[in-house]
Amino acid sequence: MSTLPFIFYLILGFAICMYVILDGFDLGLGILYPWFRSQQERDHMMRAVAPVWDGNETWLVFGGVILFAAFPAAYAQLLSTLYVPIVIMLLALVFRGVAFEYRFKSHRSLAWWDLAFSAGSTVATICQGLMLGTVIQGLNHVTPDSASIVWLSPFAIFTAFALMAGYALLACTFLVIKTREAMTARAAQLGRRLVWLVLGAMAIVSLWSVIDQPLVRERWFGGYNFVWLWPLPLLALFLGIKLYRDLGDIQHEHRPFTQTVLIFITGFAGLVVGLFPYVVPHQLTLWDAHSPDSSLIFVLVGVVILVPVILSYTVWGYRVFRGKVEDMEEGY
Repeated sequence: MSTLPFIFYLILGFAICMYVILDGFDLGLGILYPWFRSQQERDHMMRAVAPVWDGNETWLVFGGVILFAAFPAAYAQLLSTLYVPIVIMLLALVFRGVAFEYRFKSHRSLAWWDLAFSAGSTVATICQGLMLGTVIQGLNHVTPDSASIVWLSPFAIFTAFALMAGYALLACTFLVIKTREAMTARAAQLGRRLVWLVLGAMAIVSLWSVIDQPLVRERWFGGYNFVWLWPLPLLALFLGIKLYRDLGDIQHEHRPFTQTVLIFITGFAGLVVGLFPYVVPHQLTLWDAHSPDSSLIFVLVGVVILVPVILSYTVWGYRVFRGKVEDMEEGY
């Protein structure tokens, strides 16, 4: 059996994880907008993320390309089922992107661009959560009559709001790094509230999946599996407690963001453990859905060249624009 499909499964997981972490915090800034009413604070938030936000979305495109090229059958199945939330998400990202560019040049219409940025970020996150919840739940119960609304299940809706809380927490910890004094304190205060909301949502999603999905239940509790897997939820809880404490007394400003990223990674790892080897749960495994080996080898050459390039300019961009945003008008 070829190892190429497994390699591309890991590459796809890496792309998704990078997108959720990097674009998650700038989507979270839009979700947090209603809690920062001062125009000066909002200017600060926009200046903090303006140099890097468009590069973050590179990983969304990269993940889509890998899914299409390496697992075309899964791509066709997922897009036909999730067509509506995907289109809405893309439209929301367009509104959000336009708001980024026009907000800095507007005066009378500034409030409308603020609304476009906040609403676009929120709607895009909700759509991503609906898609994530639908994938976790599986598509084995989808019929031609229900395919258009399967993504509106109670589980998918709850997952959408859980993802909103997670992105908002990422944004809070990002603001701790980029701001000072009163704004840092406000971000830390909101972050402390969100820590328990995120951990609770992760626990509910996990238990709901175990109860509702025999595959997930067998993977976690069949035989001695839980003996090997229990460190994942325990690590997430430990990181959450540490994050809550560090946000209460910020001595190392980068530590809360790192801890939040690790919480996301543990959640993603738990998700992969429960669903592997499925690309489309209960329908298509990575061995069923992959392209011919000749196509995978061709794509792998491009991946080997492009991923280091993407990582290099991502690291370079964050390095150049590291530190606090000191000037509300000019940014860096």
